[in-house]
Amino acid sequence: MDDLVSDNDLARARSDPAFRQHLLAENLDRLLEALNRVRRSANSSPESARQMREAVDLAVQLAERLHRDGDNPPLRVA
Repeated sequence: MDDLVSDNDLARARSDPAFRQHLLAENLDRLLEALNRVRRSANSSPESARQMREAVDLAVQLAERLHRDGDNPPLRVA
C-alpha cells in the first residue's frame, strides 16, 4: 500500500462514523484488488503466500486501530 492511513484519518474515523465506514471500505477494496492480482498471477511461491497473509493482517490491524480507544461496536464479518 503506497499511502497508509494517517493518524489524522484514524482520529477522524473514531469520531465520524460515516468517514470510518468510507475509510474501511476504501482500504478493504484496495486489499481485495491486491489479493486478486496476486491470486491471478502465475506466481504461487511461498513469498506470495506470505504477502497475502501480511495483507490480511494489515486489514485486521486497521480495523483494530479504528476501534481501539473508541466506543465503536466490533466489526461484523459477513
